[in-house]
Amino acid sequence: MNALLTDLYQLTMAAGYFEAGKIQETATFELFVRRLPLNRNFLVCAGLAQAVEYLLNFRFRPEEIAWLRTLPQFANASPAFFDYLAQLRFTGDLFAMPEGTPVFPGEPLLTVRAPLVEAQIPETYLLSTIAFQTLIATKAARIVEIAGQKAVVEFGTRRAHSPQAGVLAGRAAYIGGCVGTSNTLAGMQFGIPVFGTAAHSWVQTFAHELEAFRSLQQLLGPNTVYLIDTYDTLEGARRAAQLGKPMWGVRIDSGNLVEMSRAVRRILDHAGLKEAKIMATSDLNEYKIAELLAAKAPIDAFGVGTDLATSADVPSLSAVYKIVELRQGEERRYTAKLSEGKRTLAGAKQVFRFSDHDIVGSSWECVGCKGGPPAEALLQPVILNGALVQPLPEIQSSRQRSLDSVHRLPRSLRTLFESKEPWRVEYSEELLALNARVQRSLEQEAKP
Repeated sequence: MNALLTDLYQLTMAAGYFEAGKIQETATFELFVRRLPLNRNFLVCAGLAQAVEYLLNFRFRPEEIAWLRTLPQFANASPAFFDYLAQLRFTGDLFAMPEGTPVFPGEPLLTVRAPLVEAQIPETYLLSTIAFQTLIATKAARIVEIAGQKAVVEFGTRRAHSPQAGVLAGRAAYIGGCVGTSNTLAGMQFGIPVFGTAAHSWVQTFAHELEAFRSLQQLLGPNTVYLIDTYDTLEGARRAAQLGKPMWGVRIDSGNLVEMSRAVRRILDHAGLKEAKIMATSDLNEYKIAELLAAKAPIDAFGVGTDLATSADVPSLSAVYKIVELRQGEERRYTAKLSEGKRTLAGAKQVFRFSDHDIVGSSWECVGCKGGPPAEALLQPVILNGALVQPLPEIQSSRQRSLDSVHRLPRSLRTLFESKEPWRVEYSEELLALNARVQRSLEQEAKP
């Protein structure tokens, strides 16, 4: 894995840590979100598999180190620093929430504990892969929740911000609850079901629409989905019905989807094709799907592209990666920011989930262990001493965790708009007491 895929300041800090003799210090960083985006009442954690892959394969190639030597920012770095980079591997620990877990502001999605440089350089990559996939998984969870029993397929690679983003969007959308993706590479790499048959160009390359449909049916049999709106949607439906079985159904990609789906359903039913399904596409999102369902449009599945693969209404997630403690030998120093609007809580943490609220406590606490309602400790060991503790769950398990966990959230959190009753996140007395001591110490140190 390319360790150079990071921001320059991670590397200038690494050089500074090396020259200052701090590389033996062990740092703990936490990745979390300070606040929820607009109209989001929860987030669905995703991207852990790529984070693990990055850390386990973290290294600098000789040509990358040679290039770094040419940069003016490293003119004063000693040759020993570059020798250090050549041998650098991740030897630390990673604790993380399982993919598919709902998460709320202030709760660490993952914790990295490692020698300072090993913990610092991965910041950029971890933020990128966790924030993006969490954003898309959350968008998918919203759409799937609104769609109810109707299937949702991710169709967005062609509108994603890059081909690579399209692959990860397909992965994250599946974790969020979609039944599959149109992205074949995502299907192969991650074991995700893939969907899709033909575009308008298929129909246009034949002299007659019926000929195009017949050729598609001969190829795909029961997997055939006719795209019926190239010329006239209702005539396209009649021609699909004329061919009869085998077929999965038809897709409508334009026009008034409520009226068209009703008319197409009548055509299919009249031809004895009551089991044939109707898929709708055409710039769909959770709001449009809610309108279609409210109008009782007879649509069986939704293909969602641009809005899902880019999370168009909320196109970014402001996750942060902050140091919370530092150790050198037996000495431990807690770290925190006191700046207005960006304060952080010192000390490594654990998130304890109860049926109706969460408690964020210090990592050494066991909240809920001494009687009372049971709690689940969400941050679990994934990598210890640079080695994977156990294989990550299959992506199907992560998807099921998302579906089950989101369904257990209060209905008020599963709406399309900001809930007046947000999920309750509390902090343990021990964590608050620790941070009161740390704040007093830092304020005293800041005095002139």
